[in-house]
Amino acid sequence: MQRFLALGLAGALALVAGFIPSPVAAQTAQFPSAPMRILTGAPPGAPSDIISRLLAERLSTQFKQPVIVENKTGAGLNLAPAEMLKAKPDGHTLVLGVDTVVTVNPLVYKRLTFDARKDMVPVSMLATFNLVLVCNAGLKVTAVRQLLEKAKQSKMTYASGGNGTPGHLAGEIFLQTTRTAMVHVPYRGPSPAMTDVIGGQVDCGWLAGPTVLPHVKSGKLAALAVSSVQPSLSLPEVPTLAQAIGQAGLDVTFKQYLWVPAKTPGPVIAALQTAVVESMQQPAIKARLADLDMVPMGTTSAQAAETLKADVARWDPVVRRLNLQLD
Repeated sequence: MQRFLALGLAGALALVAGFIPSPVAAQTAQFPSAPMRILTGAPPGAPSDIISRLLAERLSTQFKQPVIVENKTGAGLNLAPAEMLKAKPDGHTLVLGVDTVVTVNPLVYKRLTFDARKDMVPVSMLATFNLVLVCNAGLKVTAVRQLLEKAKQSKMTYASGGNGTPGHLAGEIFLQTTRTAMVHVPYRGPSPAMTDVIGGQVDCGWLAGPTVLPHVKSGKLAALAVSSVQPSLSLPEVPTLAQAIGQAGLDVTFKQYLWVPAKTPGPVIAALQTAVVESMQQPAIKARLADLDMVPMGTTSAQAAETLKADVARWDPVVRRLNLQLD
């Protein structure tokens, strides 16, 4: 009889314990329980900043919590993830940025305080975008072949949004592939770089489509090539880089991701994923991104992780061949 009583008591305790929420379960059930932050390494007006603000507005509506965008510029986009990884891994602090944070930066920045490939996981791949090779209209250069000839005759410069950023990578791949020399001038984001190309302080620039589109259409900048393997829907008359230099298949496109710390509970990541995928399907967001020459995506976390893995394999040999070392 005592044995049966003991077994019955143990079973009852186990049953009761099953209804006691664990700290993680309780945390997940209340998510989000406070205002959220989206950190981005891009300055205002850059592609990452634009998507951050579109997404923040939508997530705020969905989660009934304020979602604040904070720009942490500089250091090759590394400041935003560094700050996120200091915060509690509960889904309330996120990073939105370019894939280079994971694919390229671990190879070129040797003094990082974190390992982006291990310490961060993607919630979703949000969009893809390309770079545009633009030059000051006063140069009277309207084709890549003209630029290459001019670069052989005199010292020329090109601007990017900073060391190790997509513009820098696209520029170095272009120069190495064409065996051309130009001086790289890094800026703290694409907007100030574009301003100096328009002003003539720098000859040309490899800059994101959303940044330069209005100025190409107004005639202040001459667009020579787009970095994607497919023609740009916003600049259909501009040749792809592969076409311009006769290098079939050359594709220098980049992607925007939303990340959380790797220690974030799975159910929280799932809740964020559901909200983000729904957000990226909104007609207003899709139309806004399309207007800015970005292709909306909105993948699952698993799909984003697979794409990142493939892009790490794609960029590793490129970065090593370029021998980029930034600190």
